[in-house]
Amino acid sequence: MSTPIVLDPFARDSAGEGALLRAAGSVAAVELPGGVRAWAVTRHAAARALLTDQRLVKDAAHWAAFQRGEVPRSWPLIGLAVPGPSMVTTDGDAHRRLRALVAQAFTPRRVELMRPQIEAITAGLLDGLQAGPAEVDLKTAFAFPLPMTVIGTLLGVDPADHAYLRDLYERFFSSVPDPAGIQATIAALNAFVGALVGQRRKEPGEDLTSALLAADVEDGEALSDAEAAATLRVIIAAGHETTVNLITNAVRALLTHPDQLALVRSGRVSWAAVVEESLRWTPPTSNFLFRFATEPITVDGALVPAGDPVLISYNAIGRDPVQHGITAELFDVTRDPIRHLSFGHGPHVCPGSPLARLEAQVALPALFARFPDLELAVPDAELRPGASIVVNSLQTLPVRLRRA
Repeated sequence: MSTPIVLDPFARDSAGEGALLRAAGSVAAVELPGGVRAWAVTRHAAARALLTDQRLVKDAAHWAAFQRGEVPRSWPLIGLAVPGPSMVTTDGDAHRRLRALVAQAFTPRRVELMRPQIEAITAGLLDGLQAGPAEVDLKTAFAFPLPMTVIGTLLGVDPADHAYLRDLYERFFSSVPDPAGIQATIAALNAFVGALVGQRRKEPGEDLTSALLAADVEDGEALSDAEAAATLRVIIAAGHETTVNLITNAVRALLTHPDQLALVRSGRVSWAAVVEESLRWTPPTSNFLFRFATEPITVDGALVPAGDPVLISYNAIGRDPVQHGITAELFDVTRDPIRHLSFGHGPHVCPGSPLARLEAQVALPALFARFPDLELAVPDAELRPGASIVVNSLQTLPVRLRRA
């Protein structure tokens, strides 16, 4: 492997790092926290090809360094690289079997039926903002509770546990080394979803967790407890983290690009276009771990050896000028078409993407309609990233509501 680009665990300049990765080629050698070596896919065309390449698989049994014991269980991102038996870690028939149940819950038709509930939750949160202080952390008060309430209700998670889950997942996604902490976090998440599975086995309800446990899949084989728990961890993580970051990043982009916000408010550009451009420009997932090469793979002259891990750098791909032109670095809601890969591509494309899009398309116009003079409460340069190479997040989004 050539000299790797060291990824910043604090994600202090995601855009600059993405540009550096693209400059290194369609795939770039990278070093993650803890000295873990990998390859990052940095270009749109290469990502489309590799995301459907059967020589890249999700099973960590093909990760040579991990199998040799060179990557410890205390590695801060181990829970994302080796997360357990779910649709995220399987391929082929096994993947189709596990994905089928989850995909049924997130079809565009079923998601659209959730619109009234999403609108009601959004209105309630905005009422709370209306009655509260003039300055607020919008991530905590709005961007987080909306998707967590939606996915929590869908799965039958007690609202009293939402804040606890938020804390666990923020630590889970952190790439700052904390060997004792990551193991404790994983254990706590396992205990939480294990208890939820056990409870719904005994007392099924009208929720997705109960439906997953009750459903027979191909050949009449139901999910095991381990598969159910791992699947729930994936759904909870993807069902709220992606949308939290999408809403937060979109609000930030619009407030720092008033000309773009004016286009949307004038009706000349749709809120759906805002969502898609936000997904491209600042994708909620910056780097997705991992796929593993089962044999040597050559990409634009670079050789990825068998057994090496490959991450998809959506951060770099989203601003690929070959795909998006010379204005790729600009936030432009009039961009046509806005074709991105921020929810993946191929058989592993995110099944929850219709829900994330709907939540953002409901939340953003409602927020700006209620608070038309919304503004950042601190200079944009003072906003602090969420200390993760995996998700494009902010620690907080302080705003001034400026009520009419």
